[in-house]
Amino acid sequence: LAVHKAGGTYVPIHTSFPVARVAYILKDAEVQVLLTNLDFETNDVLGFCTIRIDQEIPFSIVDVPNPSSQGSPNNLAYIIYTSGSTGNPKGVLVNHFSLVNFLCSMRLKPGINEDDVLLAVTSISFDIAALELFLPLISGATVVLADDEMLNQPDMLVEAIDKYQVTIIQATPATWQILIDAGWKGRPSLKALCGGEALSVKLAERLLDRVGSLWNMYGPTETTIWSTVNLIQKGDFPITIGQPIGNTQVYILDRFHQPVPVNVVGELHIGGDGLARGYLNQTRLTEEKFIQVSIGYLPEVRLYRTGDDARYLNNGTIEVLGRMDDQVKINGHRIELGEITAMLLTHPSVQDGIVVARSESESVKILVAYFVPTYHSSLEIYELKEYLGRKLPFYMIPSFFISLPSLPLTPNGKIDRKSLPAPEEVLHLTGYVAPRNDEEQLLAEIWQNVLNLEKIGVRDNFFDLGGGSMQSLQVVAKANMYGMRITVENIFESQTIEALAQQLGEVYNNG
Repeated sequence: LAVHKAGGTYVPIHTSFPVARVAYILKDAEVQVLLTNLDFETNDVLGFCTIRIDQEIPFSIVDVPNPSSQGSPNNLAYIIYTSGSTGNPKGVLVNHFSLVNFLCSMRLKPGINEDDVLLAVTSISFDIAALELFLPLISGATVVLADDEMLNQPDMLVEAIDKYQVTIIQATPATWQILIDAGWKGRPSLKALCGGEALSVKLAERLLDRVGSLWNMYGPTETTIWSTVNLIQKGDFPITIGQPIGNTQVYILDRFHQPVPVNVVGELHIGGDGLARGYLNQTRLTEEKFIQVSIGYLPEVRLYRTGDDARYLNNGTIEVLGRMDDQVKINGHRIELGEITAMLLTHPSVQDGIVVARSESESVKILVAYFVPTYHSSLEIYELKEYLGRKLPFYMIPSFFISLPSLPLTPNGKIDRKSLPAPEEVLHLTGYVAPRNDEEQLLAEIWQNVLNLEKIGVRDNFFDLGGGSMQSLQVVAKANMYGMRITVENIFESQTIEALAQQLGEVYNNG
């Protein structure tokens, strides 16, 4: 808010980013002032001044009038960095009028008023955080900021929903799943906004049993957060992205930039006031992704190419089928990976999953299905193959099915395809030591369930077994359900069952 008041542009950077990435962003964006609570040793080299927001700065101002902002609708509101194909992140330039248009649209639909309480759970480096920070303020609502401790302990997040009488939460499907895994029973008055990744029918059904209303949100960073919204109802299949928000146009076009008929797949394009200015210092990429086209008899318009395959259904709604690069040809057959993934997720024992095409050689591609079984399920690979075989042609059946405790995610909560293990990767456990008491046995069972492993010894390292931050949250959620009060910090400090049990024992003995 202070940056906007001063007429400046803010560049959000997550504190978990590697130093090299932070340095690149600071240099690329030509940052002049760094507001932080961390120590950075690169400021002398990059030429910006640092202001520590966690330290009191003595100053004296007498009779200074309230300054008026020099910003205009065409000034930049923020530059937000997303992954780039070159290996370096790319900065997306978003103007004030695009942000204001988005906020005014969200105020009407899904809707917010002065009586609402929004729980903000999103990292500031993810563009959807702008909704959580600004929307309550322009509508007179209340925003509750979840701190790190709350985000790392799902049971605390569950408690906060009731404690603060939260009425709106915006989160990715992965975050909603963690809440459910933590034993959240729901809140009938809650408005749930879900976006950032495809919303499965299964998760939608589970959420609809717990909330007052569920909204599916869709939109890339380049079109200012959400571009379409859809109120989801029980029985909706497939899940569609709904209608464009205010002053936004959505088109599904073929390779000649002309509209496609109903049920024909094309690339989703977005136009209107939400379009970003482009990419910082990347003119060629901006021209490639933000195009000027004339559609039919309409005058030339500026559109953003989303790279998402989509199609109109018979009822006029839009179904997004996944990335265009998810369309592959195997043995001459054109295959939509999103279609196989959608069918995989309809299996009652599959909680989450994705299907990708892997290149075995320059000319040979294979389909690999990664899936997360539901809790306590004993799903066998052959069952999944037979299930898909009853619904899809033979050439769309994956060659490999790999069970995972959870799908790897980026910091923004999206599926990290680059981190999916190759089929030939095999985990070897050595030096197995069995649990020796009830506490170690319970921890072992929780780890085995979360990491989807049949046997884990008390001296096996959680992170060597494939555990990560998301799996840590799942362990915490499940352990707390059994009355075992642990935190994510406990897991990072004590990375084996033996050490974790010992640490918990010391806590209980001292407390």
